[in-house]
Amino acid sequence: MRHHLKAQSLWSLCFFTSSLIFFLGSCKGPETKVNEASENLAIENGYLAHEGFRSSMLFVQAWLPYADKESGLIPRNLRESIDIWNAKDAAADNYPFMVLTSAILEPTLYKGKMAQILQTEIALTSRLDRLPDTYSFTKKDFDREEIDKDEIIFGASEYIKDGLLPLTEYIGHTPWSERMIALIDDIWKNASYVTPFGNIPSLNVEVNGELLQALSRVYWMTGEEKYLIWAERLGDYYLLGDHHPTDDVEILRLRDHGCEIVSGLCELYVAVANSDPEKATAYKSHIYRMLDRILEVGINEDGLFYNQINPQTGEILDERIADTWGYTYNAYYSVYLQDQYGPYKEAVMKAMKNLHNYTHYDWEDGSADGYADAIESALNLYNREALPETKDWIDSEIQHMWSLQDSSYRKNTEAFRNTGIIEGWHGDGNFARTSIMYSLWKSQGVTASPWKEELYLGASPLENGILISMVSDEDWEGKIKFDHPRHQSVFKLPLDYPRINQLPEWFTVDKDQKYKVTFSKGESGQTYSGNELMEGIELKLEKGHQVSFVVSPLE
Repeated sequence: MRHHLKAQSLWSLCFFTSSLIFFLGSCKGPETKVNEASENLAIENGYLAHEGFRSSMLFVQAWLPYADKESGLIPRNLRESIDIWNAKDAAADNYPFMVLTSAILEPTLYKGKMAQILQTEIALTSRLDRLPDTYSFTKKDFDREEIDKDEIIFGASEYIKDGLLPLTEYIGHTPWSERMIALIDDIWKNASYVTPFGNIPSLNVEVNGELLQALSRVYWMTGEEKYLIWAERLGDYYLLGDHHPTDDVEILRLRDHGCEIVSGLCELYVAVANSDPEKATAYKSHIYRMLDRILEVGINEDGLFYNQINPQTGEILDERIADTWGYTYNAYYSVYLQDQYGPYKEAVMKAMKNLHNYTHYDWEDGSADGYADAIESALNLYNREALPETKDWIDSEIQHMWSLQDSSYRKNTEAFRNTGIIEGWHGDGNFARTSIMYSLWKSQGVTASPWKEELYLGASPLENGILISMVSDEDWEGKIKFDHPRHQSVFKLPLDYPRINQLPEWFTVDKDQKYKVTFSKGESGQTYSGNELMEGIELKLEKGHQVSFVVSPLE
């Protein structure tokens, strides 16, 4: 049996390699002034984070047996499209969040099968230069005989925006980020639609909105001017030409598969405001006119967006409420951050404060995907404006979304009951995406390696740092790792504006800053650099002993 060590001997006795191991049992020491409520909140958050991580891992484990036996690729869905892999669905929405889940929770799977799927996808599905086309498992070849360039570019743009961008932001420079850059380059290599501003790759607002988002981030990440030039070509086409989203069209979709153009143009506006002031001046009035008109005719009394409007007449073409409401409000909040224009922040806050009116709301005919998008919308904005009523709504709705993984009482899901599969289509990946986002919120971005189903790790923010609380149903030994300001370190963005499919940052450490780790029960502390916290500090937990400690920056 391990003896309980006193605080003064703990730090001197427990070095392992170059990292400190805490033998965390029921140690005693001088009292530290930590609010008991914060400690209770931290472990409660640990149980919630655990549920999100566990649900995501169940999703991955349940889907992998359906991978094509020969290629290993994930099928589009488990019904009529089980014979095909495609970019816009299988690659964009499902597979990336298997990668993300395994990167956080199961590194062996991440480095093994997930990496192999990517290499197989590149080898088998690249058709137009490096752009992928739909692949048939039975044909062992492309599903279509003819090349449809528009469809291939659409699929690649979906893969970039929905899958590869969030993977790059969270994991950093990897083969997935290299795949993203390759796809962007080859989309523009094949840009063939002639406009007064130069050739563009598509006339589809969804594709061009997605490309605007990707280009605006990749420009900062790489520092390569061509990405800004391409983005400005699209910006000119929509804002300085005759395709303005509210001036010149009769149908504007304010949910996914259409709303991307709004946030894409606003991401570009932030980019040029920090890199090309002349272009920002040229765009500004057109951006504001678009955003003002949408607020004028596109929202209901609670501030949420209708699915579809005619922006010229103000007619509501589809009065259902967009589950992706936050995707568009990301645009408003980004412009607010850039220009400090108060009315756009107020519009965001109004919607966030009224979410209680949409508790257990039927976003998409009972589908978990509607909940995933609505909760993602709220999480991204709550990260910027921590309204208590928004927190309560997120905590309520995530429970409902998780309950749908059981699939017990919904049509067309009986076959997946108690398997870990949610609905058997590519939208299942969005369930994992939002679950991971939620869990990282509840752990304040702190993760454990190895993750074990018996381990619970949660955190609560303090005025100067965070309180972390951990408990394990079995003895556990490993590292806890801290998040870093990825918008700077990975994308090198000028500001952390809210963006579609990002993984929000909570408690982050600066690699050059010093931090103190102190047990909440009063044991002596230890100082670490941010870089050491990112690499991970080694810990041991005894079965059943809850341990809490504070991490705070040193002045």
